[in-house]
Amino acid sequence: MHSSPSQPSLKAVLWDMDGTLVDTEPYWISAERALVEAHGGTWSHQQAMQLVGQSLLHSAGILQAAGVRMEARHIIDALSSEVIAQVRNQVPWRPGARELLDDLHGAGVRCALVTMSEGPLASVVVESLAKPYFEFLVTGDTVTNGKPHPEAYLTAVDRLRRDDPSLGIEHCVALEDSVPGATAAMASGVITVGVPHQVPLPDDARMILWETLSGRTSADLAQLVTDRHLQSVPTPTGNTLEGAYK
Repeated sequence: MHSSPSQPSLKAVLWDMDGTLVDTEPYWISAERALVEAHGGTWSHQQAMQLVGQSLLHSAGILQAAGVRMEARHIIDALSSEVIAQVRNQVPWRPGARELLDDLHGAGVRCALVTMSEGPLASVVVESLAKPYFEFLVTGDTVTNGKPHPEAYLTAVDRLRRDDPSLGIEHCVALEDSVPGATAAMASGVITVGVPHQVPLPDDARMILWETLSGRTSADLAQLVTDRHLQSVPTPTGNTLEGAYK
């Protein structure tokens, strides 16, 4: 991907994992329900949806409020262990995700995983891929502030810059499926694509909504970088061009 000095190009794609790369949310919900019920409580679908995209520490607090009498760290470990076991049995890839990863790899676009799941689970998922698509992982146990805080995405961009100081926020696109994740990505300043799955995403002028990753290519993501740039180019009247997020 090349660009002129005035035209930025797509240099990196930052991938959420749960719900975007893999459909692990049913595994998490099953593990949550089993844990709550083991402590004599009940766990509804509505309660489970409140945890989608949140940090595991935040989720642990919600589970404690639902009656789970365990330390937060023990809750996180119990949930993660159960989900890892399920993923080892079957990795539930989201439609179009692996194909898009492969297309980006072929186009020379760098990819990083930005997830609130912790390292052990993220590593199992990444190791299941056919190629080393991801340069590195930013996981929930490596940041101080989880999504919806932008720290994880800002950390990913900083790491990408180590090998390419010319890389900036304007060269990056994030793929997210949840409200906390999309909020984090938008707050970081990267171009944000929402691909809703378990929960709907609100209309937001700062976010592009795609129904699915199926059929999407590196060229589609590169076009978003171009469109963002064109929006920011002043016109002779002093306004900016519109139309990038149609």
